[in-house]
Amino acid sequence: MENLLKTQTHDLKNASLFKPLALGEMTLPNRIFMAPLTRSRSTAPAHMQTPLHAIYYAQRASAGLIISEATQISAQGQGYAWTPGIFTDAQVESWKPVTDAVHKAGGHIFNQLWHVGGVSHNVFQPDGKNPVSSSEWTPQGKAFVGSYLKEGPVVPHPKARALTKDEIKTIIADYQHGAKNALRAGFDGIELHAANGYLIDQFLRDSVNKRTDEYGGSVENRLRLLVEVIEALAAVVDSSRIGVRLTPIGGPGGSFDSNPNVIYTAAAKALAGRGLAYLHVVRPNGHGGNIEDLDQANDIVAKMRKAFEGPFIANGEFTPEEAARWISQGYADAVSFGRLFIANPDLPERIAEDGPYNEADRATFYGGSDVGYTDYSRKTQFA
Repeated sequence: MENLLKTQTHDLKNASLFKPLALGEMTLPNRIFMAPLTRSRSTAPAHMQTPLHAIYYAQRASAGLIISEATQISAQGQGYAWTPGIFTDAQVESWKPVTDAVHKAGGHIFNQLWHVGGVSHNVFQPDGKNPVSSSEWTPQGKAFVGSYLKEGPVVPHPKARALTKDEIKTIIADYQHGAKNALRAGFDGIELHAANGYLIDQFLRDSVNKRTDEYGGSVENRLRLLVEVIEALAAVVDSSRIGVRLTPIGGPGGSFDSNPNVIYTAAAKALAGRGLAYLHVVRPNGHGGNIEDLDQANDIVAKMRKAFEGPFIANGEFTPEEAARWISQGYADAVSFGRLFIANPDLPERIAEDGPYNEADRATFYGGSDVGYTDYSRKTQFA
């Protein structure tokens, strides 16, 4: 990559993207990260990966870091059709060819640990029970159930019920178990999915969290689950191999906080000083949030950046040029790309040459075969 960059002198505007980045004990070759992308191509009902996943991720191994698709830590954590798990031995074994393929291609990959909380449906839940959340809550929008129900592929979310404190302890243990399994599967580290309105966000956001115990009410209390999960993860994984993803605004389900500036800056402060690999922050994008919130979100992101001393990763429909500008001006240390990586498996090479870029086919984002998954063209010289 260094030789490639030296030959592409016309693209100095994006040069900051190609500076190496130290992440714990790893030195990454560039700052172009692959964002976690749910693609709904895992097996059902075992939630396992297939040889197709190994091809898909290896194709994108030139990313500075790959963050895997969101991976549920338990059966209860599932919210979408055909998503992978990391809670059974069989699932661990199915991930090993994926991590091996990425490493053989020279890449690095973290596993994103996921519990959707209330953004789910009874069809995914053990014994058909209702989903769980911080408090009783019915998410807006619809659940993607694919072919799990004849009424599908999308159906309304049912009302989620409030977790008991004993159940919260069980979920924390599930996160810890998932982290240990991720290392067994060969991942270089883990990312805690605390974003996009899913379970941990449902504790952070006061539109959902109406609890009156030590997990609700004050900012400190609403942060409690996030902190306890991080502490549990750090007990089994070196902190330098743990990243966290947060979303100040937006995400499925329609949840929000009345003062995101306060709660998310406090979250960044609570995560600081722990030696974490990075903090990964999402601004409004097509997956959730309104574009008119972008200025507000950018302001919150800037405050979170100041509150967290470690590597800071930004996400949210960045162009390569804007990403390079954020890095060169110190607003972020790296930027993760989603849709650009879907359509351009060799994205760092394309950015180095200033394009051209393939267009992503939205119709093939979720579910299906290799079409729209592993069949996007690569530039000849990088094939």
